[in-house]
Amino acid sequence: MNGKVVVLGGGLAGLAASLRLADAGWSVIVLESRRRLGGRASSFEDVSTGRTLDNCQHVLMGCCTNLLDFYARLGVEDSIEWYSQTHWLRPDGGRDVMRASRLPAPFHMAGSLRRMRLLDRSMKRQVRRAMWRMLRMGVSGRLTLRNQNFSNLLDQWGQDTQVRKLFWEPIILSACNLSLERVAAVHAVQVFQDGFLAGAWHSTMGVPAIPLADLYAPAADIICQAGGEVRFGCTATSIGIEHRRVIGVQTKDEFVRADVVLSALPWERLDAILTDADRDTDARLGDLSALGHSAILGVHIVFDRVVMDEPHLVLPGRGVHWIFRKGIDADGSQHLHAVISAADEWMGRSPDDIRDAVLSDIHAAYPSSRQASVLLCRPVKERRATFAATMEAESSRPSASPSPVGPQGGDIEGLYLAGDWCRSGWPATMEGAVRSGYLAAAAISGVGELVPDAPAGGLVRFLAKTR
Repeated sequence: MNGKVVVLGGGLAGLAASLRLADAGWSVIVLESRRRLGGRASSFEDVSTGRTLDNCQHVLMGCCTNLLDFYARLGVEDSIEWYSQTHWLRPDGGRDVMRASRLPAPFHMAGSLRRMRLLDRSMKRQVRRAMWRMLRMGVSGRLTLRNQNFSNLLDQWGQDTQVRKLFWEPIILSACNLSLERVAAVHAVQVFQDGFLAGAWHSTMGVPAIPLADLYAPAADIICQAGGEVRFGCTATSIGIEHRRVIGVQTKDEFVRADVVLSALPWERLDAILTDADRDTDARLGDLSALGHSAILGVHIVFDRVVMDEPHLVLPGRGVHWIFRKGIDADGSQHLHAVISAADEWMGRSPDDIRDAVLSDIHAAYPSSRQASVLLCRPVKERRATFAATMEAESSRPSASPSPVGPQGGDIEGLYLAGDWCRSGWPATMEGAVRSGYLAAAAISGVGELVPDAPAGGLVRFLAKTR
């Protein structure tokens, strides 16, 4: 029987769940503390310039099937620009390009790897050996890696310091927002199995061509047209529980009654509104702090002239990990977005220090930028950008549904969870957030399921099965 569900949080997980629940006939009320949707994947207006700036650059890949389904539901799939190749900066200032060839997966990237001048012959052999091991272990082998970090796995596979710095680190930092020493090996291997080895489409990179706030804004109209509500500036202060079952949500202004409550808040915000009794009752809620955080620093820079011609650039071994070309204004000025992942050590640095460090890397990549004037430099610090997908965190990631079994008689009935930090099978990504929302909606409504993964190439499947 359908009823009323209150969804806490208008980020990707909450919106994905809300659209699915609305389709299933539930009455959905979304409570969002901010004045815009998207959560941490959103935008804001820079008051000094009037520009709309994204909190951080977000990208997706062809293997992100549930995220692509979500964009299709929003009607914004045409607002994603796709790139079949990535550009890498070499220490000599030159460029390497990684692109898929017509060879069948998993050999579609072999030509690009062979031509990379960034890596010497020894490093290329190391990468090929490690990729072969990832391919042959398949999903079942990957799942045995939950109790070790990726750095330890690279030790076992004979990967030296230089190849980690120039190849493995740039990919894992951007995909998992953690260092090689911290990220769980199961997630790092998944990045390469699903995103690089499975097929050419899987590794194709998508970048939103519009501000993130505009990308998710259609969700409000869709929810309202289905008979639901989206309440902006509405902050939950507690979850109402009677006799071990939710009855609604207390906000700063009112109590909103509901048959079901779905929390799609970041874990630390959910933890802040829980009581000790809630944690004692529900086994999913007792160890949320073990999930931790990892920061991201995004730096918006506007030059008075065009300095960057590629759509994006990877900077191996440098402080800045990626640079994205955001656009050229009518006056000829160019907007770039520099991204530093796993940026905890940057959070205490001053704006001037950040500016100097980021400009140094931009100048190294684009020498002509030394003659350009900087019209805007705006660092955006996301201290709690993602949960930390470490091996220690894996056991603390909760499921969407309450369990009827537990030391206190079971979890809180009617309380469901979503967010990239929940048990979705993915690390801290937009795909993981949407998957968690879809899983929660299916658990609540009893209908719907995850969108199937993009199928790997036939040879990939064969090699993984015959190990």
